Amino acid sequence: MTLYFYENLSNDYVKLLENGNEHNIIIEVGEPPVVETFKVHSIVLCYRCPYLYDEFKKSTINNDDNIKIIQKPQISAKVFNVIIKYIYGATVNLEKVETSIIFDLLMTANQFQLEELVERLQTFLIENHPSWLKLNFSKIYNLSFQTDFKALQNFCDDIIAKHPNLIFESNDFNTLPEAALVSIIQRDDLQLEESKIWDYIIQWGTAQNKTLPSNFNDWIEKDFQILRNTLQQCLPHIRYFQFSNENIIENLFPFQQILDKKLMTDILKYSMTPDKPITSTILPPRKIVTNQLPNRGYTFQIISLIITNEHAAEIASWIDKKEVTYDVNNNPYEFNLILRGSRDGFRRDAFWNLCNQKTNVLVVAKVKDTDEILGGYNPIGWNSNHRWQYYETTDSFIFSLKNGNIENHILSRVKNANYAIYNDPKNYGPNFGGNDFRLYGNAFNIYGINGYKKLIRKTTGDFSIDDYEVFQIKKR
Repeated sequence: MTLYFYENLSNDYVKLLENGNEHNIIIEVGEPPVVETFKVHSIVLCYRCPYLYDEFKKSTINNDDNIKIIQKPQISAKVFNVIIKYIYGATVNLEKVETSIIFDLLMTANQFQLEELVERLQTFLIENHPSWLKLNFSKIYNLSFQTDFKALQNFCDDIIAKHPNLIFESNDFNTLPEAALVSIIQRDDLQLEESKIWDYIIQWGTAQNKTLPSNFNDWIEKDFQILRNTLQQCLPHIRYFQFSNENIIENLFPFQQILDKKLMTDILKYSMTPDKPITSTILPPRKIVTNQLPNRGYTFQIISLIITNEHAAEIASWIDKKEVTYDVNNNPYEFNLILRGSRDGFRRDAFWNLCNQKTNVLVVAKVKDTDEILGGYNPIGWNSNHRWQYYETTDSFIFSLKNGNIENHILSRVKNANYAIYNDPKNYGPNFGGNDFRLYGNAFNIYGINGYKKLIRKTTGDFSIDDYEVFQIKKR
């Protein structure tokens, strides 16, 4: 029988790290003026992190005590503190750690070739923070292929198959790695019409070649050959024989030069005389899931790059002033997207052109470089005919969702109904309370509380966003 005392061993090694006794390496992390140092031991790194041990051997920087120095300015002290405690004590404490930091931790663990930690962190994110992964979907998906995170790749692929808009309509779609795009379009369960898949891969392929003429009518044979070469891994996975006759003419025919002549001939023959034999391979149709059977119930789905179905259920419960949050698939509202900044423009003119005089309007914005989502609900809408005027309502509210987790929300309802909604098309887009939450020019800001009960951010002033969306909400 073997007795194990791993906990005491782990604690002793952590004490060795904390005390720094007999250290022969100093690792500096962070950038000036915020630089932290860690006193570590080469013998520990030799067995627990060969990557850093190699850095130690290659280091030419010594201090006055002839102790070698490793500099890692791109890694934050918060992340490295977790990493080094894993190296010494084989423990990782993720309590009260922001999800974005956990993902940075995963990236650093991958850089340091800590395979065990990489696998566990992927599983932890998938099981405990799926909403955050969905909110940052495009970034996560791209990085999962660049770093070969298999678990995250599979997680993302399953989501894309059901909700392809998360990647195909994202700002980063054109930067998607080829391997990732191929892994998506080869799936039988991709819930997207074949003609739309075709349009997306044409868009992606064109974006990879900046020299192609912007006006399609100016393309010559060489341009089509360039596009064909770019898409050679994608073209075999398109289900050409599932195109309608109309889609063949409108979508396929303009790009027939990137297809084999025999394939194009067979596509046309099949569309006109489907009983006649052809030699081209016919891939099976996609397994598109429909919700036409009433006994299967209603499945809610929001088309958003910022909020999830769970967020929409929470917001719906706030609209109806319910104490208990609606079930995700029992959301009584439809969320119809009418504006997306990355698609329609971030300036106030885009907002007024698309959202003027619409009622029951929800605005959500993803704050840049954070996990924070800010938003507001306006039941009465904005009207460009009423300049520099406040509208009165008691049913609007503003809010913040943090860490991709609706449990960490801040909900701020109306304090002064006379100042709930402000109209100023000359200077602002959506404006709650005059100061409380507003789009000014092409940036959002918060400058205090005027019409609402509390601030939805700790800091006031301007802040940058990744994107923002406006929905019109209707009872279904």
